[in-house]
Amino acid sequence: MISRVALFSAAALALAGCRAREITSLQRMEAANVLSEAKFAVMMRDWKRAEGLYAKAADLCPDAGDSWLNLGMVRMHLDDRNGARSAYKSALSAYKADYDRDPANSQAMVRRAYVLVILGRTEEARAAVEKARSRRPEDWRLRSFVENHGVDGLLLDPGLKEITP
Repeated sequence: MISRVALFSAAALALAGCRAREITSLQRMEAANVLSEAKFAVMMRDWKRAEGLYAKAADLCPDAGDSWLNLGMVRMHLDDRNGARSAYKSALSAYKADYDRDPANSQAMVRRAYVLVILGRTEEARAAVEKARSRRPEDWRLRSFVENHGVDGLLLDPGLKEITP
């Protein structure tokens, strides 16, 4: 009986830690300041500094896909392919969660498609955008992206090779 109580207590403690942490407005403001500094570091081509700043911003607000996406791009400039792939996968999760939370935010879906293309998952990008388009046919951004062959346009971008791990 005692072992069951101990097992139940351990399981309850483990599951309590599974809940996503709440991001405060102060953390979001701090992340915005860090992102501003990171953008300046990128302009100066100080990739190592930019990486640290984007990583800090992503840690402060892990639900911000743009921070993860930029972190992945900077890591590619540092030739850290595994780190970039990991950051891109985090961006993918953040964009998916953002779109699932608010299907009217079609920009999150377009950015998710972009990250899928970066990761070489082109058909998955097409399928995700088509599915979103069928769910929200009135969305002008999705309609335009699909009708203008947005995924193919992303594939033609000459800069894509530089940021693909």
